[in-house]
Amino acid sequence: GIVVRHWRAQDSGFAARDVADIVIEFFACDIPEAYIAAMAEREPRAVWFNLEGLTAEEWVEGCHRLPSRHPRLPLTKHFFFPGFTDKTGGLIRESGLEEDRRRFTDDPAAVHDFLDSLGLSQQERQAFKVSLFCYPHAPAAALFDTWRNGNEPITCLVPEGVAREAVEAFIGGPAPAGATGSQGMLTVRVLPFLPQTDYDKLLWACDFNFVRGEDSFVRAQWAKKPFVWHIYPQDENLHHTKLRAFLGLYAPGLKALTEFSLAWNDAEATDLPAQWPALQAERQQILSRAENWCAKMQENGDVTANMLKFAESIASDERQKQIYCAVVPERVVSRIFLINHALTVRPAMKRPIISLSLGVYIL
Repeated sequence: GIVVRHWRAQDSGFAARDVADIVIEFFACDIPEAYIAAMAEREPRAVWFNLEGLTAEEWVEGCHRLPSRHPRLPLTKHFFFPGFTDKTGGLIRESGLEEDRRRFTDDPAAVHDFLDSLGLSQQERQAFKVSLFCYPHAPAAALFDTWRNGNEPITCLVPEGVAREAVEAFIGGPAPAGATGSQGMLTVRVLPFLPQTDYDKLLWACDFNFVRGEDSFVRAQWAKKPFVWHIYPQDENLHHTKLRAFLGLYAPGLKALTEFSLAWNDAEATDLPAQWPALQAERQQILSRAENWCAKMQENGDVTANMLKFAESIASDERQKQIYCAVVPERVVSRIFLINHALTVRPAMKRPIISLSLGVYIL
């Protein structure tokens, strides 16, 4: 099972029996020293991961699965990077998600009932539907102006509190869940924040999705629908490097999607309203790319399955090393050479400690 512990009051009180089979740190947040000490006493050793953040940057492939020896204890931590290629850990996805998506999208009545439960009128359901989830600095007001003055009806579905200033200016007052307003070709409807399963349905039911951060960004990729990503801002505009890295993988040949995404994230000084018609003209190619990309991500496997598979391989290696040590007569061994690590084994040692390796040679 999974144990969730509060970060406070974790400085003592751990024994080897308290240590899980797999220990995961998130984003290099160190686990308590007392727990690490207990890990060193546990037999067999726990598999220890540092699960890193998601990025499409090329360097991740070289760092994925790299080991890091503890400076004092007989423990090895491995870096595990989610990502978008088969040389990374893949993306988070629960089993059955694709089946749930297909069942929902293949049932017009289910889609109708879901949108009806959100308060959409028939006219809103028939319009081009866009979900909008972005950070406060997104140029949503400029996008609303473009949609309002466009040539096709658009229904924009936005969670309560998101793009608050632009939404309230458009509606003309407070924008609690259920509020709605229409100007020109645009209708904006404010939604309550939805449970994860319903947010997935929202992505599946819309024709285009604006997503942000990491979680909704990944869910949009499983939705097989066109999307634009609003990346979390970082100092010195480091997020623009990550955005360009992703677009380099996802959007080659999709000029309008690339230019709009860069403008939406203030990575290029371009006229955002002028980019929307070009994006719409590219709609079918973007939809095709979204479907093909999702299939490719499925082939890469999901983070959980890939991590468990790697953990089993680490545990298997450790068991194999124990076998190697057991069958070698101590009186014969003068040295054991390990690939990447050399360790002198003295005859007086009762049980040699072997570090992670790719193989063992006996001289």
